[in-house]
Formats: sequence, C-alpha cells, structure tokens
Amino acid sequence: MDEKRLKKIALLPNVVTAFGLSCGLFVIFKMSMVGFGEADSKVLMAATGILLLAALADMLDGAIARAIKAESDFGGIFDSLADAISFGVAPSVIILKSLSVPPGTKLSFLVTTASIIFSLCGVLRLVRFNVNALEAKTNTNLALAQKKHFTGLPIPAGATAVVSLDLFLFSDDLIPSGFLSQTSQSWILSIALIFIGYCMISRWKFPSIKTLEIRVASFSTVFYTALAAVLIFFGILHYFSLVFMICSWCYVFIALTLAVIRKFAGRKSKTLEEFEPEPDIIEEE
Repeated sequence: MDEKRLKKIALLPNVVTAFGLSCGLFVIFKMSMVGFGEADSKVLMAATGILLLAALADMLDGAIARAIKAESDFGGIFDSLADAISFGVAPSVIILKSLSVPPGTKLSFLVTTASIIFSLCGVLRLVRFNVNALEAKTNTNLALAQKKHFTGLPIPAGATAVVSLDLFLFSDDLIPSGFLSQTSQSWILSIALIFIGYCMISRWKFPSIKTLEIRVASFSTVFYTALAAVLIFFGILHYFSLVFMICSWCYVFIALTLAVIRKFAGRKSKTLEEFEPEPDIIEEE
C-alpha cells in the first residue's frame, strides 16, 4: 500500500508540468487559428495570462518535487521539454501572429529570423542547464552556485520579457493604438527577440529569486515596501501591460547592470563577485 501511495505522490510534479505544457500548447494552437495581424489586445491578454499560468506551473513542479523528495531524471527532462514549447516556441508564435507583416517581404524575413533565433537560443539554454545540473550532482560548489544564480537568462523570464513588450505595443495603456507603424513594431520586437535570445545563451549571471533575502532595517522600510506593493497592484489592475513590461524587463536590466558594475570594479575587488560572467569554455578534442 505504501509503495502504491508513493508512486501516486511522485506523479504530482509531473501532473503540474503537464498542466504547464498544456497551457503552452493551447496558446500555440489558439494563436495558429488567428490570422496574421488579427490578434488584438484581448487575444494577446488572454495568451499572456495563459503563459503566466504556465510560468506558475514551472515554479511549482520543481518546488513540489523537492518538497516531497520526488525529483527524478524523467521529471527533469519532461520539465525541459515543456519549457522549450511553452516558453521557447509559444512567444515566437504570439509575436508572429501579432504583426500583420506581408509574407515574402524583407520585414517578414526579419521577424521570422528573429523568432527562430529566440526559440533556438531558448532550447540551447535548456540544454546547457541540463548539462550543468548533471555535473552539479557530483560537484558541491557548482550545486551551491546554481542555487544562488543562473548562468544565462532563464527561459521563462525571457518569454515574459518579449511577450510583455508585445502586449504593451498593442495595448492603449501608454501609447495610443496605431501610434507606431507596423514597421516600427516589427523592428522593436525583432531586436528584443534577438537581444533576449543572446541573454539566454550568454555567460552573464542572473540572480535566483528563490534565494533573494531582504533585511528590514526599520519600520519605515516596511511602510515604503507596502506603499510600493499597493502602487504595483493598482498598476496591474489599471495598466497591466505597462506594469508587466516594466517588471519583466527590470529583472533583465538589473542583472546586466550588476554584471557591468562587477566588470568595472575589477576582478581583484570582491564587490558583486558572484556576478562575474563565466568564461567561455573551449573544449579541446
């Protein structure tokens, strides 16, 4: 009876992963039914919400597996494949369907190429993560380092960054609809896709939210934190696309800023030592 119960419990993280994968597949299939340029702000809002559910499932499956001690190689591979689809392919499909770019034009080639680069870099990021995870099983120092930061932008964060920008460009929160031309939107999104793709495969360090520790020095800090939280919630209710984009891109730029400060501080300095970019590894045959 106990063995059967354990087998049932071990399925729970994989069920959560399957839910996240279903969210990503639903977005891809649903957006495939929409014509090019016919995805309005309501459709993009729904697709964004479903991808956020997939991101939540991606956070929960690993936490549940660690909590009930049900981590397995199967679960790790399943999670990576789900992430490749939900956060590597789905965002590219959303952006391609958002833009009414005439097929066969140079602009269409640019957007398509940028989308391929983003998806490819996302898959490469996951492959490197899995290789490092295998190595960390026999390397204690590497395992501790991976808990503190990520090497390269995590693919869920990369997906939220490009999707939030796409949603913002097609919403009326700050920029009136039709203010930017289709060409301008295509260039902005293409540059964002390529930039985020590079961040995912780069050696830059990105902090893990799981290990962030905030020390409260005084009650005034608590007051300002609560005030900021109220403003963020108000912004989410009334200016969701704007607040979502700011939060998504803040994580990217804060990590890059810390890495740049570390670079200028010099390797002899211990300031932000953990954000020293890893050197490129060249394997000799």
